[in-house]
Parts: sequence; structure tokens; C-alpha cells
Amino acid sequence: MSLWMWLLLACLLGYAWKLLGYLVPATLLRNPRMSRIAGTMTIGLLASLTIVNAVASGQSLALDARMGALAAAGIALWLRAPFLVVVLAGAGAAAGLRLLGWS
Repeated sequence: MSLWMWLLLACLLGYAWKLLGYLVPATLLRNPRMSRIAGTMTIGLLASLTIVNAVASGQSLALDARMGALAAAGIALWLRAPFLVVVLAGAGAAAGLRLLGWS
């Protein structure tokens, strides 16, 4: 199959998955337990994407300024800093570590 066929197949499967969502009963969506599960899954997915982007370089692991930025942002979160401060702490840590030569 060509790349375009795979792309169209992926689009169709994604659209079918969205349509399947309309078949879920409304009572299931109003259930507080389901809301907690959906919220927890979202947090888990975002956390895993953050970790993968911080430590992966191609198909190998890398220990570079991104880890320092993640650690600084984690400390700022632990101290309950506002989101903008968390972002600036991470960016500042990455910039400082890169300035020191830890690429």
C-alpha cells in the first residue's frame, strides 16, 4: 500500500472512533467514577509524554539540559508555584545548563 492509502485508512479509523463515542450511553458519561478515570488517564498521558520528550533522543536515552529543566519545573510545582513560574523555571534552568555546556 502507498503512503496515501495508509493515511486515508488512518483518517477513516480515527473518524470511526469518534463516531463510536456517540454510541456511549449518556448515563455512563455522567458517572463521577468515569469522570475521575478520564481525568486520571489524561494526567498519565501528559506525564508520560513529558518524560519521553525529556529523556529520549531518537532511540536512545539522553541526560542533558532537558532533565535539569524538568527537575527545576518539578521543584517549582512541588513548591506550588504558578504555572508561568514553573515554565520560566524550567526554561531558565535549561538555558543556564546549556550556557554551562551541558547540552
